[in-house]
Amino acid sequence: MNAALLDDLRTTLGAGAVLVDDEVTSRAAGFMQTDKLQATVLVRPRTTQQVAAVLRLCHASGQPVVTHGGLTGLVHGADATPADLVLSLERMNAIEEIDPLQRIAVAQAGVTLQSLQEAVAEHDLSFPLDLGARGSATLGGNAATNAGGNRVFRYGMMREMVLGIEAVLADGTVVSSLNRMIKNNAGYDLKQLFIGSEGTLGVVTRLVLRLREKPHSQDVALVALESFAKLAALLKHIDRALGGGLTAFEAMWREFYELMTTPPALSKPPVPHGHAYYVLVESMGAEAERDSARFRAALETAYDAGFVADAAVAGSDRERAALWVVRDDVMQMNRDGMPFIFDVSLPIFAMEGYVGEVRSALAVRWPEHRCWVFGHLGDGNLHLVIRAGTPDAETRSEVERFVYGPLARIGGSVSAEHGVGLEKKPYLRISRNAEEIELMRTIKRSLDPRNILNPGKIF
Repeated sequence: MNAALLDDLRTTLGAGAVLVDDEVTSRAAGFMQTDKLQATVLVRPRTTQQVAAVLRLCHASGQPVVTHGGLTGLVHGADATPADLVLSLERMNAIEEIDPLQRIAVAQAGVTLQSLQEAVAEHDLSFPLDLGARGSATLGGNAATNAGGNRVFRYGMMREMVLGIEAVLADGTVVSSLNRMIKNNAGYDLKQLFIGSEGTLGVVTRLVLRLREKPHSQDVALVALESFAKLAALLKHIDRALGGGLTAFEAMWREFYELMTTPPALSKPPVPHGHAYYVLVESMGAEAERDSARFRAALETAYDAGFVADAAVAGSDRERAALWVVRDDVMQMNRDGMPFIFDVSLPIFAMEGYVGEVRSALAVRWPEHRCWVFGHLGDGNLHLVIRAGTPDAETRSEVERFVYGPLARIGGSVSAEHGVGLEKKPYLRISRNAEEIELMRTIKRSLDPRNILNPGKIF
């Protein structure tokens, strides 16, 4: 970076807002990454106006910019090179407004998901997006990647929870589209340009978010099943029986469940090992006694229908939290080193065959491989965590071909909820046709003609 730009940034942002050299390279590059940040300059603006000033300066000098939120992404979408300037939103962490009547919150992009969840709970409201990385993931990053998580089945992805956005374009133009209404069909919905764009079209700085009434009941069970057909049948049965109250349906293949419930894992098995599939079922509602009775009745009729082989039903907050730990203790898969992690989506009817095909291909190539499968089955999202061969780039590329290749013919996506970044860029054509990709490029060229925002990501 040239010295004149660095001086201008220091003058614009003030003391402590511009970090250089060791102050930057001592930072971690991202979640589950062992390397350090490669950039040599990092700026920490406090306001949208300061973000705009930074981007005006960078646009004028052609300086590439990579925006950082909580760095919880898994596709290297926030990776930076020594030539990049990192724009961190860590100081833009204010919840500006909570309106219990309109049921909205206005927050800066650097607010963590958990901070918002806790703040709105004080008003007897909820923000239903939920992720394992809730304590670190930021709202701006959630929007930029269109985050999903545990309760998409009922509430949708981040896109469904954003009413308005304020964003700064590459040249410093502020687009303040802070709509506060659920219904607003007055022309193009500009916020959609930035949701899921992974920081390539603009920097999200503030958001208007839709809140929901806080549920006053929560029922959780961990269920064992003997076949995938019964797993799919249980999803349909339980959703119908609960009348829209189903919030999570987290499926676990046998190998994953056994890993999560074998020492040194945090959990003991709530139901015995040995079944083919397990699923964590959650329902939320307004009347605890009535909702619990309906939940138990739904499980009983599922058992009578032959869908369920065994089940453990939580009877307290402590037991509910313990069942969720079985699903969320995913760091157990790192016991023997960093595995390869995948996030795909596909039609439910194709899942059993797809997993079987991937595992067969892996077994031929690496007989001693491990493959753990789990995911948000209700919304078609599976996570595959694979340990095979030598953990290097060449092996990773070979495993990717096994995982992504079958998706093309079954209409699946190489990215369900983590974006494209650098990691999935070579496989974008599996999920998007040539015309779609060219339109994406056209939008990118229009909003960022000098290609300074997160260059090289997505395509």
